[in-house]
Amino acid sequence: MRRISTCCFTTRVSTETRSKQKQKHPQRSGEDMETQQMSNTNDDSAARIEDHNTVNSSPGSATNIIINGDFSMGLHSWHPNSCHSFIVSAESNYPEGTSTNSAGNHAVVTNRRECWQGLEQDITSQVSHGLTYLVSASVGVSGPLQGSADVLATLKLEYQDSATSYFFIGKTSASKERWEKLEGTFTLSAMPNRVVFYLEGPASGVDLLIRSVVITCSSPEGCENKRAGCDTAGDENIILNPKFEDGLSNWSGRGCKIVLHDSMADGKIVPLSGKVFASATERTQNWNGIQQEITGRVQRKLAYEVTAVVRIFGNNVTAATVQATLWVQTLNQRDQYIGISNVQATDKDWAQLQGKFLLNGSPAKVVIYMEGPPPGTDILVNSLVVKHAEKVPPSPQPIIENPAYGINIITNSEIRDGTTGWFPLGNCTLSIGTGSPHILPPMARDSLGPHEPLSGRYILVTKRTQNWMGPAQMISDKLKLFLTYQVSAWVRIGSGATGPQNVNVALSVDNQWVNGGQVEINDDRWHEIGGSFRIEKQPSKVMVYIQGPTPGVDLMVAGLQIFPVDREARFKHLKRQIDKIRKRDIILKFSGAGSGSMLGCFVKVRQTQNGFPFGSCINRSQIDNEDFVNFFAKHFNWAVFGNELKWYWTEAQQGNLNYKDADDMLELCKSHNIETRGHCIFWEVEDTVQSWIRSLNKNDLMTAVQNRITGLLSRYKGKFRHYDVNNEMLHGSFYQDRLGKDIRANMFKTANQVDPSATLFVNDYHVEDGCDTRSCPEKYIEHILGLQEQGAPVGGIGIQGHIDSPVGPIVCSALDKLGILGLPIWFTELDVSSINEYVRGDDLEVMLREAFAHPAVEGIMLWGFWELFMSRNSAHLVNAEGDINEAGTRYLALKQEWLSHAHGQIDEQAEFRFRGFHGSYILEIANFSKKVVKTFVVDKGDSPLVVTIDV
Repeated sequence: MRRISTCCFTTRVSTETRSKQKQKHPQRSGEDMETQQMSNTNDDSAARIEDHNTVNSSPGSATNIIINGDFSMGLHSWHPNSCHSFIVSAESNYPEGTSTNSAGNHAVVTNRRECWQGLEQDITSQVSHGLTYLVSASVGVSGPLQGSADVLATLKLEYQDSATSYFFIGKTSASKERWEKLEGTFTLSAMPNRVVFYLEGPASGVDLLIRSVVITCSSPEGCENKRAGCDTAGDENIILNPKFEDGLSNWSGRGCKIVLHDSMADGKIVPLSGKVFASATERTQNWNGIQQEITGRVQRKLAYEVTAVVRIFGNNVTAATVQATLWVQTLNQRDQYIGISNVQATDKDWAQLQGKFLLNGSPAKVVIYMEGPPPGTDILVNSLVVKHAEKVPPSPQPIIENPAYGINIITNSEIRDGTTGWFPLGNCTLSIGTGSPHILPPMARDSLGPHEPLSGRYILVTKRTQNWMGPAQMISDKLKLFLTYQVSAWVRIGSGATGPQNVNVALSVDNQWVNGGQVEINDDRWHEIGGSFRIEKQPSKVMVYIQGPTPGVDLMVAGLQIFPVDREARFKHLKRQIDKIRKRDIILKFSGAGSGSMLGCFVKVRQTQNGFPFGSCINRSQIDNEDFVNFFAKHFNWAVFGNELKWYWTEAQQGNLNYKDADDMLELCKSHNIETRGHCIFWEVEDTVQSWIRSLNKNDLMTAVQNRITGLLSRYKGKFRHYDVNNEMLHGSFYQDRLGKDIRANMFKTANQVDPSATLFVNDYHVEDGCDTRSCPEKYIEHILGLQEQGAPVGGIGIQGHIDSPVGPIVCSALDKLGILGLPIWFTELDVSSINEYVRGDDLEVMLREAFAHPAVEGIMLWGFWELFMSRNSAHLVNAEGDINEAGTRYLALKQEWLSHAHGQIDEQAEFRFRGFHGSYILEIANFSKKVVKTFVVDKGDSPLVVTIDV
């Protein structure tokens, strides 16, 4: 193939010169500009045309393979290449001095520091080898430019086993006065792993303008045939020989042998379908199994569904987890393991395993395999199917007729009619007592408002011989699907208890336990119990009951309330609270030589970013997906790494340190001015501790702990604003059990010595929802005070926020209690889950509004937002292939609501006043001679902020 000279500047340069220039390109170092598998029928020159000769949207009858080629959907499917871009409408006449005369939008690519920076789109799935494609684009330039500048159309071609190459399509010479047409053609003689089209060329500092891009096939009939073939293939199984009809062809063992069977165990095991099945046998490790390479048959950024029929056999194991896993080797030889799904398989029956996966980056190699059972146990596979996942239509918004907010569904709640409506669960005895509180519990009062006094009567439960025995009531016909119910009651225990007693309001939903709230009692006082729940599938039988104390301990229950919550009513209160604590009065005071003539001038204030931290969890593989990065960088200003900073990730094997993933992610955040939290230095739960650490003796473990702190915090000194020092200390005690009580405080002390700039956090879950007595606010406060008494420099309180069916007053009550410590509170891992996107959006809105409205909360981190890359199912805001769902729409709407805008005229004192959220602003001042644009920042503060604007 001939070497093509591609020119970035207004004069032609040689290939040798270009190869020297490309060494500055962060992604092209060492990559060959020679085109290896392409042919080019384009002449290097391109015709200059007048503006009225615009690019046709569909030359001939062909279809444009470029998505959003006219920018009518903003920048959807387009991505700036290491620069910035935005959309300008025709009416705005941007940039000044450019005569667009356009009826539609155009893109502006700005902040360009290199000639190769521009706008790009991945067209891998839209093109096929052996076909010729016609390219036509309408382009222009703007900025510090004398004369004209070349605009180039280029293809970036990524191959599995060879260097990335770049293919020059065509160019045109553009000036600031008109739109120009750029034309060219290209043909792929072989299909790369990835094909990216982009426009580049003008020198540094010059803005690139793009009005439209059209790429069509020169032979529409041939393209349609190719496309039809691809569409059919998208519905087909990409697994070869999926039912073993061709023996073990295309299959292999992963560290073990594989064998074909028509039956096993003297004919007791036969295929569920077909005539044969395969077994992975002689397994010596959990990861041994049966595998197939699927390289080249899966595409990045597409979601795939996996369905397998499996079972186990041998080694006296009757049940074990079988998991489908993807091993991915990236183009830079990095290994990634993606857990697709798992199922509890048995030796009695075949089980179906189902899951989904998505590849973010361009892989060099992809292998799918089955693993999981203990060594010596065979994995049997009857079939495996991997298909492009069908897009599931969004769930409809629930329509709830007569929700009856605030109405208690419990019969005879105040025991005014004996025990009518109640029955004893088990062989216990119910009777009536008097002397319980006459007021509603505080969390219920916050939801219901003023309420008539309670009766003071309670149910006394005696002769309890099991923990689960207590008063019960059937409520099957009183519940409505998708409503959030708040639970509230007064509870007390009798004498004779040895140690703290757990009391729980529970629901049996078709014999499945649902937690309605818990409290721990260690005295003879009345205690408030609060919680919540929601039913999303129609049950046949629902029972509520109160349980918990050890057998022989009497239980007292008063004023049980279960009522649907009116969330919108509380939002009004939260909006007033938000306006009070998250905004500030601002006085713009104009000064300077021109200030005397500013009276009556029109000013427009627009907030570009709220100063409050809104962040998200990210992982290493996601940053290879430009769609993910674009959404993340646009809508979040903080980040936390899901796994890549945890000890089991950075040192899975003793002495083998891996900081490469964290380094890559930190660099991405730095490039987008995104702050980062360090999660986590240690994790106190034993199941999360790697085996080599568990095997250490006390002295070696102490040394390893010290090395972990100094190694991690020295390497990243000043780079992480926060650290979760020892994660989930209320739910685990691995290090404390082995190294003594002082180790926890010493971890904080040492971390502070190594990196004094970092704020050190405690971090735990189920703090805010009333459903876990181990981590209730009172226990958390006691825990934090204990650390501080030992000298631990605890600087912040982390509430993870993995919550279901949140109720505002319950969350707020926890925040109020923790707020007395005077430490900043962050929601560090917030996620909500519902199969219905609208309900999920409701839950998310509750949590975001409650957190944003509370003065003690100083930051909110979501535990991810992209489908298939979250720890909980049905918790995502963006679907796997990039579509924003209703929950995501709700998040973006709240972010928009929490931006301030104002406009008006400058008064006699040369001032303009408004009240706005903390954060960054742009100010535009318009008078008769010119428009002045300024920026300013509003920090937190109680007094009015005076901002001097020099004009």
